Amino acid sequence: MQFQVPQFIEVEDKIVGPLTFKQFVFIAGGLGMAYVIWRLLPLIIASPLIIGVLSLAASLAFVQINGRPFILAMENGFYYLLGPKLYLWNNTRSKKPALKKASEPSRGGVPYVPKLSDSRLHELAWSLDIKERVAAGVADDRDRGIDVVQGIRLPEDIVSHLRKQAALHA
Repeated sequence: MQFQVPQFIEVEDKIVGPLTFKQFVFIAGGLGMAYVIWRLLPLIIASPLIIGVLSLAASLAFVQINGRPFILAMENGFYYLLGPKLYLWNNTRSKKPALKKASEPSRGGVPYVPKLSDSRLHELAWSLDIKERVAAGVADDRDRGIDVVQGIRLPEDIVSHLRKQAALHA
């Protein structure tokens, strides 16, 4: 079954001649206010006020700024004038838990990967990054799990150091 889809749903219907209902209300309100001002005040004082009221009514009815009605621009302008002007950036950071130290030394050239966060995805991404850096040969000693204080830097040095320690204890 085929249905006809409405095409121009954002175009308002013309109610009173070439005017939409909103435009008619703005124009009728402006003309009514101008009539009240003309009847209550002397013509010298009323003339500038009538011109201002009619121009505001015409702007509200017909002017669009960036494709949006003028009344929204006026509303945003009033919010700006009446709102606070001081903007502060809140630079508070949550404290992250400290990294856990390895209880056992790494074995087989596989670096120790500390638990960084509760997020398994973040932990996996960090682990893969470290393994890529070790494979490429650009990892530093902390990435390899080698104690920098002892000055051991190469796997051959680790093996010879372990053999010396075993010989001393034997």
